[in-house]
Amino acid sequence: MSLSLEQLKEDVASGKIDTVVVGATDMQGRLQGKRIHAPFFVADTIKNGTEGCNYLLAVDVDMNTVQGYDVSSWDTGYADMGLAPDFNTLRYLPWHDGTAMVIADFVDHHKHDVSVSPRSILKNQLARLDAAGMLALCGTELEFIVFQDTYEQAWNKGYKDLIPANQYNVDYSLIGTSRVEKLLRAIRLNMDGAGLIVESAKGECNFGQHEIAFRYEDALTTCDNHSIYKMGAKEIASQQGCSITFMAKFNEREGSSCHIHLSFRGKDDSPVLAGDAGDGLSKLGRNYLAGIQAHMRELTLLFAPNINSYKRFQYGTFAPTALKWGRDNRTCALRLVGSGHSLRIENRVPGGDANPYLAVAGMVAAGLDGIENELVLEPAFEGNAYALETSRVPTSLREARELWANSAWVTKVFGADVQKHYTHMADTEIDAYSRAVTDWERFRNFERM
Repeated sequence: MSLSLEQLKEDVASGKIDTVVVGATDMQGRLQGKRIHAPFFVADTIKNGTEGCNYLLAVDVDMNTVQGYDVSSWDTGYADMGLAPDFNTLRYLPWHDGTAMVIADFVDHHKHDVSVSPRSILKNQLARLDAAGMLALCGTELEFIVFQDTYEQAWNKGYKDLIPANQYNVDYSLIGTSRVEKLLRAIRLNMDGAGLIVESAKGECNFGQHEIAFRYEDALTTCDNHSIYKMGAKEIASQQGCSITFMAKFNEREGSSCHIHLSFRGKDDSPVLAGDAGDGLSKLGRNYLAGIQAHMRELTLLFAPNINSYKRFQYGTFAPTALKWGRDNRTCALRLVGSGHSLRIENRVPGGDANPYLAVAGMVAAGLDGIENELVLEPAFEGNAYALETSRVPTSLREARELWANSAWVTKVFGADVQKHYTHMADTEIDAYSRAVTDWERFRNFERM
């Protein structure tokens, strides 16, 4: 549950809490940080924060220090950044004994947010929305695959011949989900104890694939909760001797998505997107949706940041290929659902590997642009969007990288430093993949070439 500073101090004094995790989100959407001895946290960290090397915003997935980032390099000496706790995020971590946690912002030596930090990028876009008299409500839907193998066993097997927790399609199957209810229940109860509002769990299509849904919150809270859930689910799985993956496309069957539901409301909680201008939308709502649709291609890097991300986008897989919008139409990239206060757009492009702060920041920025410039919304699409000849989701990381890097709108809205930073992140991923020799190549070429 949520935790006040005063309660934390009481818990530390009584011995209930002995460890405080301080975590900040890196480019890949992972929480990085420290475990701080709780008495020291109370005596020092509350006032002064803590610190971490600035390469935390300039490494690849393997934590290799990558040259070419302005924020961190050998030339600049790999200095420290501050980790400034946001005490609104303080909570218990019930799956670890005696442990509390707080989300931190990366800050410079002047206590200013580091501009290329994902949480800072989202906060900047939310500040723009606030200045326009609105706030963003958001929910994320993460799918994952459960394996009977531990993470260590999976590594030692080269991620081959892993045993999925279910060996047939368990979409909505109560029998199928009961096979892994020990794990799913532990995740649900522990996330409830950490202050997330749990809704439900259900099976999905791929073997061993499941989803746990949480209630929507304000956009920043949702992204904080998303990061904690993703970390915690892996840790709980490990404690139970199994493993889960959120990678976008583990095999040739269905990938794992991260559908993002986003709505704007007035500061008085008024449903500003809903109205009688058509399709249940207000004029502002139509502009909002038009803005998101208009910028989907140049924002795809934020929705699909890895080489593997683009293997989800296949015909007839429930992962979108056409950049159309429709009323409750799952073949479209953008699905309009709900009515009145619940009216929202579901972005079906992001996969389970998306960084939520970056993906939501992109959607907020695009929706706001549509409102500010009164962009005109095209008619809703009805039918099978997979079969349509229309604007498409980029088919590769390289294509998405070019769209992001060459967008004047991205430069204007996010800043040249953010644009350059995440262009380099894409370049790093592309370069690493270009040097890798895959099993597919060996099977195809070893004897027959």
